[in-house]
This record gives sequence, C-alpha cells and structure tokens, in this order.
Amino acid sequence: MESELNATVLARELVSETVFLLRVKPDESDPPRFLPGQFVQAGVPIQTLAKDGSGVMRLRLQKRSYSLASAPGDPKGYELCLALVDQGRLTPALHKLEAGARLYLDTRPLGRFTLEGLPPERDLVLVATGTGVAPYVAMRRAYAGKSRWRRMVIVHGVRQVADLVYRKELEEAARKDPAFVYLPIVSREKDPARWSGLAGRVHQMLEAKRMKELAQLEFTPKSASVLLCGNPAMIDEARTLLESRGFALDTPERIGGLRFERYW
Repeated sequence: MESELNATVLARELVSETVFLLRVKPDESDPPRFLPGQFVQAGVPIQTLAKDGSGVMRLRLQKRSYSLASAPGDPKGYELCLALVDQGRLTPALHKLEAGARLYLDTRPLGRFTLEGLPPERDLVLVATGTGVAPYVAMRRAYAGKSRWRRMVIVHGVRQVADLVYRKELEEAARKDPAFVYLPIVSREKDPARWSGLAGRVHQMLEAKRMKELAQLEFTPKSASVLLCGNPAMIDEARTLLESRGFALDTPERIGGLRFERYW
C-alpha cells in the first residue's frame, strides 16, 4: 500500500469548519502539464470491511476526484479545495493530513471542463457553489492578463460567508483588473452583521438585467459562455433557466454557450 502513495502534503489551510485547502507535491520531478479546469484523483489508505462478508477490516486505498485550483506549472505543486463531509468516506481522512503526510495522486490530470474551443472575444460567466469555484480559480490564475476572454465573471454561492474560499484573492483581483468581476452570494448566513453583500442563490444572478447591472455585460448566447460547477440541483436549475433563454450545451460542431461539471 505504501508503494502506491506518490505525493506529499506541503501545507494544509483550514478556511472554515467545512472547507480546507491542501497543497500537495507529486513525487515526479516534472509533473505533467494540465489544462485549467481538469481534475486529479486523490486518495489515502482507509480501513474498510472486507467484501467477502468475513467482518475482517482491511486497508484499502480510497480515492475521489478533485478539481485543481492551482495554475499549470505552479512550482508549489497542486492545490486542492475540499469540503469536509463528516460522514464521508474520504474527506475526514484528508482533513487530518498535515505537512509531510503521504497520499496518492493520479499521475495525469483529466477532464474536459476547460476553456478549450472558446474564442477569446467571448465573455465568461463562471457559476459555482461551494468548492466548485476551484477550477475557475485555476483558470483565472493561469490566463489573467493574457487576452483569453473579453470579461470574466465569477459567481460564487455559499451558505455561510466563512465558506467563501478565495474571497480575498478574488476581491483583490477584481479591484485591479477591469476585465474581471467577482460576485459572491450567501444564502444562509446566521449572523447578518457579517455579510452585507448579495444574498440568495446563484441562479438569481443569471437574469440578463441583473448581469448587466452587476457585471456590465450583454448576457446572450452569442456573446457569453456560462460554465456551471458544483451542486447538481444548482446546475439543473440554472441550465433550465439558461436554455429557456437560448443557451445550449457546447458540442464539437458549435458553441451553444453552456458547459457544466457536477461535483457529486
């Protein structure tokens, strides 16, 4: 089992009670390049019941896919943005890892939730719930200032303001970059004194009038592409709304203005 562990935790950052970051370094001296939006499987050995019904506990490598928040080529390795699920099979174990701990990582990132095929003259509206913001952070880190879009808007929905992972980084980027807009929205903050910004759910931001008001862009399938990442219920609701306004899933033959990635 130890021979399957091929990466080391460099740092762990606790963002809130339920969100944390892991910075991990593969053993390879030259890790493979990847496209922002792709993911890797991460895993650690976990004691589980044998499947033969014997009741014996056996060590098994438990793995799950996570999007990369780091930019390709980052010398500090990969950054994973994770949500702690108390009764989950894997995240409680990952949450306990500290600097120096060993874990398994895929040797090559995978996935098609990228900006490939989108021309640089389009606006991007990147909608996320929870840790689904990670691939968008990777995209901004990799492409900001390189004319990869006309305007990028990140709409990030969470329940509690403490879960706005990357808030400081994205607020600072929005102040400095006129081509970037950050729209955090909070749905269930228990202490109103902690949040005076947008409240509700992310689909409320997808009305053309609202997007014009908050991001100063014409929100149509001809000029904008929407990416959805996170809670499947959010994706279904947003997709229904957007398709009613002419957006359609991208295909190899045409740009319909819509792509998505479910997080479970």
